[in-house]
Amino acid sequence: MTASSSTALHPVVDAVTRRIRERSAPSRSAYLAQIDHYAGRAPGAQRMGCANVAHAFAALPGSDKFRVVAQKAPNIGIVNAYNDLLSAHAPLQHYPDLIKAEAQRLGATAQVAGGVPAMCDGVTQGTEGMELSLFSRDTIAMATAISLSHDVFDAALMLGVCDKIVPGLLIGALHFGHLPTVFVPAGPMLSGLSNSEKSKVREQAAQGLVGRAELLQAESAAYHGQGTCTFYGTANSNQMLLEAMGLHVPGTAFVNPGHAARGELTREAVRTVLDITRERRNVPIGRLVDERCIVNAMVALLATGGSTNHLIHWVAVARAAGLVIDWNDFSELSEVVPLLTRVYPNGSADVNQFQAAGGPGLVIGELLDHGLMHADVLTVRPGGLREYASSPVLDAQGSLQWLPSGPSKDLSVVRPVAQPFSASGGLKLLQGNLGRSVIKVSAVPDDRHVIEAPCRVFDSQEALHQAFSAGTLNTDVVCVVRWQGPQANGMPELHKLTPPLAVLQGKGFRVALVTDGRMSGASGKVPAAIHVSPEAAVGGALAKVRDGDIIRLDAQAQTLQVLVDAAEWAARVAATMPADLCAANGLGMGRELFAGMRRNALVAEQGACTWL
Repeated sequence: MTASSSTALHPVVDAVTRRIRERSAPSRSAYLAQIDHYAGRAPGAQRMGCANVAHAFAALPGSDKFRVVAQKAPNIGIVNAYNDLLSAHAPLQHYPDLIKAEAQRLGATAQVAGGVPAMCDGVTQGTEGMELSLFSRDTIAMATAISLSHDVFDAALMLGVCDKIVPGLLIGALHFGHLPTVFVPAGPMLSGLSNSEKSKVREQAAQGLVGRAELLQAESAAYHGQGTCTFYGTANSNQMLLEAMGLHVPGTAFVNPGHAARGELTREAVRTVLDITRERRNVPIGRLVDERCIVNAMVALLATGGSTNHLIHWVAVARAAGLVIDWNDFSELSEVVPLLTRVYPNGSADVNQFQAAGGPGLVIGELLDHGLMHADVLTVRPGGLREYASSPVLDAQGSLQWLPSGPSKDLSVVRPVAQPFSASGGLKLLQGNLGRSVIKVSAVPDDRHVIEAPCRVFDSQEALHQAFSAGTLNTDVVCVVRWQGPQANGMPELHKLTPPLAVLQGKGFRVALVTDGRMSGASGKVPAAIHVSPEAAVGGALAKVRDGDIIRLDAQAQTLQVLVDAAEWAARVAATMPADLCAANGLGMGRELFAGMRRNALVAEQGACTWL
C-alpha cells in the first residue's frame, strides 16, 4: 500500500475513538479549559513578584539570569529520574549538563526542576519492596508536579525510561498540560545472554537442577551494563508507546546509551521543545494527548504484544488528560490490530534485534499505511506522526538524518501488516462469574488458550512456591493467587511465579494462573488471567473460590468462569483476608507511608489511580 496520510481509518479504530471522545466529553472539556487558563498567562519571570523571580534564578550564572529575566528567553524545566541503581537511568546523570549547554547555544536557559524517584522491579521482585512499585507511579506523578510547581518554565523535558517512571512522568506532565513537553530516553543496554537462555536457567533453578552460583552467573550475563533491560517488558513498551504518541524525538527509543547518535538525539530534544515554544505551534502536551493519541498508543501496544501493565497505566494516563478508556476499548482494538513483532517474551529476539530489523518506525509506518493509527494527530514535531515511521542516523558531518525504517530486515522479528504473526493483537478481555480480567496470549501456545481444571487457592505467592517445592502441583491445575490487588497490598507483580508454572507446563500439565495481582511485562507462555476485578479484598469473587472448584479460562471465548452451581455460588460466603496477612500487610520497608494510597486506590480497570 502506498504511504499516505489520506488512508482511510479502519472502522473499528474509528468507532472506538468516537466512543472514547463521547464518553470523555465533559471531563475533557473541563481539562482543556484548565490548561487554556494557564497557557494564557505571561511567562513566570514577567508575571511573578520580584522576590519570587530572584529566588527562582538566584543560582543561575549571570549570563543565563540576564537571558531569562531581561531578554525573556524560554526557560526549560528538566525533570530527571536519574539514579545509578537503575541500569536504564544511570546514563541520565550527565543529560542535564548537555541540555543546558544546548539551550544556551540556542539562546535559551534550562534548569533541573526536580528529581523523581525511580525503583527497579527487577531488584524488588518477590520482596516486600515490590509492594511499593505500583504506587511509585503516582508518587512520581506527584513529584513531577512538585518539580514544575515553581511555575517559571516555558517548556519541559522529561528524563526517564522504566516501568512506573514513564507513566508517572506522563501523568505529572499532563497535570501541567499547558507546557510543551518532550520525553528523553536513554536506550537499551547492549545484548548479553539471550532472554531465552536466561529463562532456561531460571527454570532449572526452580527445579533444583542448578544452584545459586549458576543462576547468578546467568542473570549477571543478561543484565550487564547501562541501559534498559533488553526484553520487551513494561520499560521498553513505554518507549514504543511514546513513539506512537509523538512525544519523543522520532526513532530515539532504542538507540543504545553508548551509540554515537545518543547525545545528538538528546540535543535534538532541546531543539524540538524550543521550536514548539518559539513557533507557538499550539502543541502543549495537554492538547497533543487527545483521544486519537491515546488510541494510537493502544494500537501500538497491541501490534507489538506489549506489557499487560499498560492496561492499568495507560488508563491512568488517559484520565490525567480528561479521557476515559476501559478494557472493552483494548479488547475491541485487539480484534482488528495484527501482531507485527516477535520480541521476547513473545519470541526469541531482544529489542536490539527489533531495532535492527526496523524497530518502532517500521511498525508505525505499517499501521499508518493500513489505517490502523490516526495520522491526523499533533506531535512534538511539525511533520506529524509520519516522521515517526523513520529511524535516525548520523551523516558524515555528525548531523542527524532520518531514513525510512522499512521494509523489515528480519521477518522473524517484525513483519508488515500483510504478513502478520497473528491477525489479532495479543491482549484479550476475560469476563465471567469471577469478574473482569485480562490475558496476554501472544506468547501462549495455541493449545493452551483454553484451560479447564480443578483449582488450588493460595493467599500469597510464597504459598504457591511452597506447594511447587513439595510436589503437590504436579497435575492439571488452575492456581488462584488472591489478596494481591491495589487495596490489599499495593498489587505487586508476581513474576516470581513464572518459572515454577513454566516448569509444570513443560512437564505436560495443563496449568493456568488466576489472580487479582499483576504479572510482569515479561509475562509469557503460561496462560494467566490477571488484574481480576473487583479484587478479593473488596469482596471480589476470588474471595469465594475454594480448593477443588473447577475453573475454566477460555481465551478464545474470552470467558473466566468457576463451574459451580449458580445457587451454591450465590449462597457461598466470601472469605476474608487471613489475619496474618492483615497484620503483616503495609508494615515495614516504608509501606506504612502508602496506607492512604492503598485505601484510596481505584480498581485496576480504572488505572488503580490514587488521586481521583
